[in-house]
Amino acid sequence: MARFNTRTAKAGATSPVRSTGRTLRTHQGGTGSGRDARSELFLLAVANFVSQQTLYESAGSRDDRFTRLVRKLAVEDPAWTAGLLGWLRGEGNMRTASIVGAAEYVKARLDASATAGPTNRQVIDSVLRRADEPGELLGYWTSQYGRTVPKPVKRGIADAVARLYSGKSLLKYDTASKGYRFGDILNLVHASPDPAKPWQGALFQYALDRRHNPDSAEPPASIRTLTAHRALMALPADERRAVITAPGASERLAEAGMTWEALAGWLQGPMDAAAWEAVIPSMGAMALLRNLRNFDQAGVSDTVAAQIAARISDPEVVAASRQFPFRYLAAYQHAPSLRWAYALEKALGHSLANVPALPGRTLILVDRSGSMWSRLSDRSELNRADAAAVFGAAVAMRAQSADLVEFGTGSGRVKYRSGESVLKVLGRFGELGGTNTTEAVRKHYKKHDRVLIVTDEQAAYSYYGDPTEQVPKHIPVYTWNLAGYGAGHAPSGKQNRHTFGGLTDAAFRMVPLLERGRDADWPWV
Repeated sequence: MARFNTRTAKAGATSPVRSTGRTLRTHQGGTGSGRDARSELFLLAVANFVSQQTLYESAGSRDDRFTRLVRKLAVEDPAWTAGLLGWLRGEGNMRTASIVGAAEYVKARLDASATAGPTNRQVIDSVLRRADEPGELLGYWTSQYGRTVPKPVKRGIADAVARLYSGKSLLKYDTASKGYRFGDILNLVHASPDPAKPWQGALFQYALDRRHNPDSAEPPASIRTLTAHRALMALPADERRAVITAPGASERLAEAGMTWEALAGWLQGPMDAAAWEAVIPSMGAMALLRNLRNFDQAGVSDTVAAQIAARISDPEVVAASRQFPFRYLAAYQHAPSLRWAYALEKALGHSLANVPALPGRTLILVDRSGSMWSRLSDRSELNRADAAAVFGAAVAMRAQSADLVEFGTGSGRVKYRSGESVLKVLGRFGELGGTNTTEAVRKHYKKHDRVLIVTDEQAAYSYYGDPTEQVPKHIPVYTWNLAGYGAGHAPSGKQNRHTFGGLTDAAFRMVPLLERGRDADWPWV
């Protein structure tokens, strides 16, 4: 029995992604719905990996649209835009988009002499969460606007530097391949050490020395990580392999801040099982995911593999790593050994922790049209079609009763069983050509309590109208947008028609709110 989604439920709940009433055309020629600037920017930001082309939009056009929207809203609605950028780098886990957005936010406000709202310095600081990111932001700024860096940018970076710079981060990120080394950044922004970190003054001086006088720079004795690393680097090459097979090897490598990438070069030889097993205890969750294939190829033992599997599937580790669900799908597809399969299935489930157990009957439509097969980024083999299928299957399997449907030119049911592996269900989806969303809804809607459509919204024209018009007005229709194009396939924001966005399950928090008749707001509000 449906408790929330009934004819007597409140109908006035609103959601933040809102249409303007302006009629557009989708890239497939369907009648589209224009959105206000905030909604368009949000949907683009949560799907935008920056400089990544999609089927219908070039990388340059997509980036220009993102920049134009940020600059407009930085002046017109600075508090909202600052909130978006901070959330985007934090919970949204969109690193490059947030850095680019912060730089453009500041540039627009300086050009307009705007002073209201959060300070430019605060916004810059809010998007810098990793020690290599001050250099990334400076690299972007100087490539776009020249080598003159305004004071708010310098001060925001200086605040971040005091938070982020440490012995380990210097060893990991202060490398010769970087255009801006730690010492360059310290010189430029005049960062002061954090008073709560008495060792940081010596660290800053060492970063300057190794940038400008690398042959004579000596790591400060007060920072054990740096001195331990120097001792390892001083070992003759023919003595280094013995280090990784000696008792306490893992602890020694960790103390010296030796990453797996650095270890491969330091050994001047192959990363065999012994090398991996020495460095695995100090590797982070994302590094473990990326190297499962390498562990198998090197012959890492089953005992160590079991420890890795336990770590990557630990719910607290998954939550702390803030990885997108599709990262676990990518690892599953590229790891050749079945010994990782169950751990990755569990990890994927933990990463979808916000998917609600929807009551009543739910129709879930997953877009498998041609435009959904573009890759999420140039560095990933994953595509939006598979991301959509993972989310759709997860909702179906957690719902009280759900019909799971794939659609394109045609459409059809996807079979699944309660408690089955989401990753196994994914293998039953196909590639289905065009985007006849309206016909899919018409064919499969059978008095369900709600409809959820996971799509890029680029629906083809239909004589019968937009997809949501095929469902009675008192039945909620939720569109989950995975691409961020300008035109939506239907109006949204009120009257049981709502659009979410992004590649995490955070949007699902809104569904129970809306079905209780409560307004849903932006996720950082």
